[in-house]
Amino acid sequence: MVRGQVCAEHNASMEFEPQDRVFVLTGAGISAESGLATFRGSGGLWDGHCVEDVATPEAWRANPALVWQFYSLRRRDAMAAEPNAGHKALAALETKMGEQFYLCTQNVDDLHERAGSRRVHHMHGSLFLSRCVQCEEPFEDREMYESAVKLPTCGVCGQAVRPHIVWFGETPLDMDDIYDELYQATAVLVVGTSGSVYPAAGFVEIANERGIQTIYVGPEEPLNAYAFDEIVLGTAAERLPELVG
Repeated sequence: MVRGQVCAEHNASMEFEPQDRVFVLTGAGISAESGLATFRGSGGLWDGHCVEDVATPEAWRANPALVWQFYSLRRRDAMAAEPNAGHKALAALETKMGEQFYLCTQNVDDLHERAGSRRVHHMHGSLFLSRCVQCEEPFEDREMYESAVKLPTCGVCGQAVRPHIVWFGETPLDMDDIYDELYQATAVLVVGTSGSVYPAAGFVEIANERGIQTIYVGPEEPLNAYAFDEIVLGTAAERLPELVG
């Protein structure tokens, strides 16, 4: 197979043996099919604000109320969304493969879990977790904090509570565990990412160095398309059920 080979027709499939280990990376594209706006969509603006105004440590220090308004809106949108056929196909693959399957997502919604996935690692955090800036212990949280008077504080130490989200300028979560899983994989499946955000965009390069099969699924070729063994054009909801079914 020629690296970067594009498959636009409905004839691609992935066959797995009992000894195979599959590492899956998903990005904003799979959630967009459920109606969730991509983080960088509409020019990277939210209600007239650049994402740098609502998704950086500096933004948090400058205006925590605005940051919480943004993430409260994202929580509401995520709660209203439903998993699509792409999410469900990955959950079904996990059911078949068990611990031989690992799903790493750049998304902060819970659509994978609601589709039935259990071995999910949110490398950029979760919309439905918050944490104290002092205690640093994440906890489940589905509240909406849409005004300054509603901003949460820690019940233990009284310090501010922030979204458990990896902001621009912060390090993704538990990278050692991610790399451990990647190194053990025999196949890497990447779905709906731009191929521009690191370190996730570099996973395929590591796979290439280790001789691991790599395949990309998305409506457009990613920026790092050259690094994949095969590129399957189409949405996750269209292509994943046939690819991994």
